[in-house]
Amino acid sequence: MKAVWLASMVALCGVVSLTAQQQAPPVFRASANLVTQIVVVTDAQGRPVRGLTARDFILTEDGRPQTVVFADFEEVETTPLPPLAQDLSPLVVQPPEPVSASAAAGGEGARYRGRRLLVFYFDVVRMPFFDRDRAFAGASDFIDRHMTTGDMVSMMTFAGRGVNVHLDFTADRVALLQEIHRLQLVLNDPDGLFGSLETGPGAFGEDAGTFNLFAVDRQLSALQTAVTDLGEVPQVKTLVYFGSGLGAAGLENLAQLRATVNAAVRAHVTLNPVDARGLEALPPMGNASRPSPGGIGMFSGSMAQGLVSRGDRERDALYSMARDTGGQAMFDTNDLGRGVADVAGQVSGYYILGYYPENTSTDGKYRRVRVSLANGMRAELSYRQGYHGPKDYAAFSAFDRERQLSEALRFEDPITEIPIALELHYFRISAAEYFVPISVRMPGSDFARARPNGSSRVVIDMIAEIKDEYGTTMRNSRDQLEFGLDTLQTERVAARPLQYETGFSLLPGNYAIKVLARDTTTGRIGTHLREFSIPNLARAGERLPTSSVLLTQQRVASREALFTVRQRIPVDVANPLFHDGQRLVPSVTRTFSRARPLHVFLEAYPAEAGPLAAWVAFSRDDRVVFETAVQGIDGAMAPARAAVPIHLTVPLNNLAPGDYDCQVTVLDPAGNRATFWRAVVTITPANGR
Repeated sequence: MKAVWLASMVALCGVVSLTAQQQAPPVFRASANLVTQIVVVTDAQGRPVRGLTARDFILTEDGRPQTVVFADFEEVETTPLPPLAQDLSPLVVQPPEPVSASAAAGGEGARYRGRRLLVFYFDVVRMPFFDRDRAFAGASDFIDRHMTTGDMVSMMTFAGRGVNVHLDFTADRVALLQEIHRLQLVLNDPDGLFGSLETGPGAFGEDAGTFNLFAVDRQLSALQTAVTDLGEVPQVKTLVYFGSGLGAAGLENLAQLRATVNAAVRAHVTLNPVDARGLEALPPMGNASRPSPGGIGMFSGSMAQGLVSRGDRERDALYSMARDTGGQAMFDTNDLGRGVADVAGQVSGYYILGYYPENTSTDGKYRRVRVSLANGMRAELSYRQGYHGPKDYAAFSAFDRERQLSEALRFEDPITEIPIALELHYFRISAAEYFVPISVRMPGSDFARARPNGSSRVVIDMIAEIKDEYGTTMRNSRDQLEFGLDTLQTERVAARPLQYETGFSLLPGNYAIKVLARDTTTGRIGTHLREFSIPNLARAGERLPTSSVLLTQQRVASREALFTVRQRIPVDVANPLFHDGQRLVPSVTRTFSRARPLHVFLEAYPAEAGPLAAWVAFSRDDRVVFETAVQGIDGAMAPARAAVPIHLTVPLNNLAPGDYDCQVTVLDPAGNRATFWRAVVTITPANGR
């Protein structure tokens, strides 16, 4: 169980106490929803039409004329390159360092001007061996025989464990072909990137409908992640999706399909599915790849009809993705390289139109867009047929709210609508395992504002996620905190920060933690990301192994902060912050009032039980200004753990306000070892003095 309470402590800097009579100053905000539309204009011979301006376009949204404020033409060089003559198989090298499709876009979007950006996305989750080989052969054929001087290609794969970006946009054909050849080798390696992946429609049996339902959502969600990352590049991106259909993409997957299409539209990505199965001739009684199913359906024609219907369903979602994003779907063709060249040929020059829609509603409804040329000009226009408008949080469905959380967790940049401060520590609970208590603090004034629709309840979603240095999620938790806001409670919440506690057990290593808080009434979100390390105290060497040092001025009764962990470790073992029936509340800001004593807590892990000595010193400008007396520790081990708890109480009333270097020293006379810990702390005046 996790706990939340209104911490009776000094409010965070910048938090202002509001009484029932006081009101926060009004804040005026203005925003404009600029919509951009990609339009390809070609003449009767298929050549791009140049020289058009904003006045040459007529654009309507749901039948209402819109004012086109700009029309920029993007020219693409399409001179064919000669085929490569060398055999690249012996040149295969080690895999490149993982990259992000958006990593090179920040501040460098100009380097993509005049280039045709292609993304080869291989979805191998449901792709049998022969389809994979055909997909890679088609991609290689395009790179070798159809690539032009203006083309840049990025390469991604999805194998069920997240999107892998193998190459960022590059015009190096040798590097692209080498990477394709390497992926072909890895796919056949049982210990490789895709080794443990079960592929093919029969991997989970014929009754795998429920599994396929969620598997398709995962495939579409991964594709959404890929196109969202590509949004950092301002130009049009042509994503070629190599797959073997989508297994259960019916109404059950409609929400995720719509989210993927919306992300692609916003990122100016056209989705161009390529069915890697090629031209199929399905025998009514099955082929040699699986046993004959038997039954009367083999002779009545119902089984053959079922196979055709299933194939149509698997292609419906792919066709919808292409149609709704302005792309082109390729089915029933074995020349995949030629098909990719046809898709790329659609982008030889295009206009970027911008307009501010007159419809300012935030209901998220679909808006149909029509574009034509003024003054009776005749040309062929290709563009997306519409988009889903912005949606206010109050209109979010349950799926929309979950998607909002997923996207916020994925963003690398912090979201600061709700300010968050975080403090974490580590304590050894076994020879190789460490308990990591986490304290999160948020300004109470952010939640004491008037609630929409007169609500008097505050509900906060809290998510904590820990990943290792390789990006693998090691631990996560999710809570929902709720409390009321009557007149008295509102004043208390506004005057004090809100404290949230959780914790995990981890092995030594390097980690990153991301904490997310969302006000479920207003939709406001805050995130905090921090990297941290847990040392292996078994390798402390000559230094006395100790836990991290916790500083606080607050203790609460243990009954107000119940706490357990998933591993069912006893409370007194899992959470060493309980002491004498009270719980230490870690300070997040390390700012302390001189009116109250400072509590210092840590644990020592000596090889044998024995007396220890500890003291605390405060220094400024490399000069010690205050030092406590040396305190003897009897060295008694904590129950069930080889740990010696160390509690020190330090009066601060003799220290002048300001910043100090606080140093905690612990000596082990018997073992002839010591440890030193230092951090900067701030002392504030007591009652303004």
